[in-house]
This record gives sequence, structure tokens and C-alpha cells, in this order.
Amino acid sequence: MMVSDEPNSLHPRQVLLFSGHMVDAPTRPTPRFPAAKEPMAIQRIAEALDRLGAGAQDLALTQGACGGDLLFTEVCQQRGVTVQWLQPFDEPTFIQKSVVCHSETWLVRYQATKAKLTTEIRSAPRELGPLPAGVDPYERCNLWLFETALSYGLSKVQFVCLWNGGGGDGPGGTAHMYHEVKRRTGQVIWIDTRTL
Repeated sequence: MMVSDEPNSLHPRQVLLFSGHMVDAPTRPTPRFPAAKEPMAIQRIAEALDRLGAGAQDLALTQGACGGDLLFTEVCQQRGVTVQWLQPFDEPTFIQKSVVCHSETWLVRYQATKAKLTTEIRSAPRELGPLPAGVDPYERCNLWLFETALSYGLSKVQFVCLWNGGGGDGPGGTAHMYHEVKRRTGQVIWIDTRTL
């Protein structure tokens, strides 16, 4: 019998889909996910993954942005979960828009978690083609992440989100993903940043 190098990506026990706020800019007028709440966010993500029994037989899907995505990736990697990043842009553009937007320290964390990935980073422009007119790149990526998760079977999808319950700064944020998943599966673990 042939053994794959990445058994999780073929037949994961469960698929851990994540969406979460990026860490707030220091100048953000209304706090959503301030940097000071990072330790509690890590703890709550870890508790959620422990509740799901997350481990080496599972696959995690997220984008890899500063804040929630990278915290989730780090916690998954500590548990041996295979992590796959799907990004709305080519990687250099994604890094500029969603990783180093507030602090260079997030780039260091991004590179450290990237070095531990056992799957290739996938970009929407390469895999899905040019962005159609009138389509938001973040909404497209959210739906791509969700459809990828669903491709393994509806019953395997577990959605974890780090969200304040409000609308996003634009289309395609955590609110969009939350409502899509809630409507289709109802399997949601919501970590409310207002309670951290």
C-alpha cells in the first residue's frame, strides 16, 4: 500500500476552517482586536482546538494574515495539524496588504510559520484565474476557503472564528465567512474578541 507524504490533505479526519480579525492598527479609532489581547486569543484558540481534539489527522485552512490567522496557524502547528494557506493575492502582494500592514514583527512570525508548512501556499490568481470585474478578492478567497473545506465532506468542516460580531472594514471579512458557514453548516466556534 502506498503511503502519501500528506495523508491529511487527502483524507483528513476533520477540516478546521479559520477566519479572524487582523490585529488592530495602533491608530484604529474603535478597537476590534488590539495587540494586548493576543495572549488571551491564543489561549482561546488553543481551547477550541483542544475541544475539537485537533491533531495530526486534521487539516487546517486559513489565509495567513497578521493577527488571528497566524495565531491559529501557530497553535495548529503545535498540535501537528497540517496547515494550508489559501491567499487572495500572489504572496508578495498578500504580505504587503495583510502581514506587514501594522508591524514588521508579524513578518517574522509569518516567515517562521511558513517555514513549518508542509503544503504549498495557494494563491487565488494562480488557481482561480484573474479576478472578475466587480468581485471582491477577499470575498472570493473566503468562498474558496469554504468550498475547499466542503470538498472533504460537510460533516468534517469545523469553523473557528476570532470575531467581534460586527461588520467588516470592507467586503470579505470574518463576518462574511461566519454568515456563509452558519448558513451552510451551522458548525461554528465563535471566539468573541469583545470578551477576551
